[in-house]
Amino acid sequence: MGPFSTYQACIALTGLAFGLLAYLLSAVSGPLSKVPGPWYSKFTEAAGKYHLLKGRKPIYINQLHDEYGPIVRIGPNEVSIKDAAAMQRMYSIKGEFPKAWIYQILVLGVESVFSTISIPLHRRYRRLLSSAMSDSGLARHKQVIDGKVRLAIQRMGEETERRGVTDVLFWSMCMTTDIIAELSFGQSFNQLETGERNQYMRDLSSVGSSQSIRLAFPILTRISQYIPFPIPIIRRGTDVLGRIRTRAGEMLQHHYRVVEEEGEDSKPTLLSKLYRPKLGEEGLEFQEIRANAQSYIVAGSDTTSNTLTYLIWLVCKHNDVRVQLMEELDTLADSYEDSDLKKLPYLNHIIDETLRMYSSVPAGLPREVTAHCSYFPSFFRANVLLTNVCQVPPEGIEFCGHWIPGGTTVSAQAYSMHRDEVVFPNPLRFDPSRWERPTQAMKDSFVPFGGGSRICMGVHLAKMELRLAAARFFLTFRNARISTADGFCDEDMEPSLYFLMTPNKKRCLIEVD
Repeated sequence: MGPFSTYQACIALTGLAFGLLAYLLSAVSGPLSKVPGPWYSKFTEAAGKYHLLKGRKPIYINQLHDEYGPIVRIGPNEVSIKDAAAMQRMYSIKGEFPKAWIYQILVLGVESVFSTISIPLHRRYRRLLSSAMSDSGLARHKQVIDGKVRLAIQRMGEETERRGVTDVLFWSMCMTTDIIAELSFGQSFNQLETGERNQYMRDLSSVGSSQSIRLAFPILTRISQYIPFPIPIIRRGTDVLGRIRTRAGEMLQHHYRVVEEEGEDSKPTLLSKLYRPKLGEEGLEFQEIRANAQSYIVAGSDTTSNTLTYLIWLVCKHNDVRVQLMEELDTLADSYEDSDLKKLPYLNHIIDETLRMYSSVPAGLPREVTAHCSYFPSFFRANVLLTNVCQVPPEGIEFCGHWIPGGTTVSAQAYSMHRDEVVFPNPLRFDPSRWERPTQAMKDSFVPFGGGSRICMGVHLAKMELRLAAARFFLTFRNARISTADGFCDEDMEPSLYFLMTPNKKRCLIEVD
């Protein structure tokens, strides 16, 4: 090595040493140094990523809150909060805390209403998409939704006749996938008709674990989108999203052709008016509609099906709950609709209690305290391949008695908020009656669909599906009971907590008559 190259190496090593020193000093003496938490969280996110990949991160974060209190440092530049007032501020409709950069890792290509960190783009998407997902907008699709629910119940009965047991999780997944597909594309995936556990169903079922991989290795994930990557675990997450995006594009193109051929006579969907707007109305480009349709498919299938599965399992486990539910359901007329189910208090208490205990998205929804810059050198942050991470200004905020500097990622996870024993006494007990007279603290801490302007747009569809499916299931199968076939037991229902919460063994066997 010549003198000049030796000199360059010395300069590089010196720069690296100063960068490392700045990083260590900011970790131990910066504003976040006073936030309680394990000592290693000052220097690394490794522990959190380990638990993320094991499907246990919300449990790990909750244990930290039990040990350190309502605010805990979980990484060099990240804080988790278990405080209703702080959470309400973080997720307020004012948009003071934009979504963190990490959401961009969850998508391929064009951003969707779910993934965008741009407040103006999110407002545009929401303005164009929200009316179709409102209660009044969904009214035009109620026959499609109820028809799929009825078919799912029928298929559960048919499976029981063949093998003496039915997998409620599988048929719930088929139902929700077919519903959101028909509402988005004018045609379903026909999963209820075929009953196939095909590649597409496997992809949808693995979204949670695949997204966890992407979140754990954001830089490698971004690289793998552009060049083939030799590490299978990294490539798998990209491949899963790629196949889902391809299927969404194919279905969307088919419906484009149908609309062109049939015009005003074509079946309306949640998206159709956006790619054929009337004069003076705003539409969306094909890539934007595809990105949002993909988000609809992912968010509208695995989430509601998991919640419905846990609801059925919980009611079957608690006979006192079932008895009270049946007394209420028996008051319905034979021709009941969802509008009638909205008026049943105990059914809706059961739904809320299931959402409290088994939120489909249990982890924190990261936000950023915006500022001119972060306290950490940019090359130590995982978002080096991303842009528009921080916005300007303001300069930080105080949460739970601690100053949080600008550029810090903050989150409050539903898993912890819903298990606060001060707000929800005996939080591990399934008790729908707690919702008969909910306190303001319960309402403020209850966030199964997120909060603020970024609250899940699918909340009305999800609750409609849950009401209809729960009512039709228990009115059809009055003696439904948990099976022990094939070794099925409560341990199979222990949740895997990746990006989404799912039963550990991905099955729920119920015997129905």
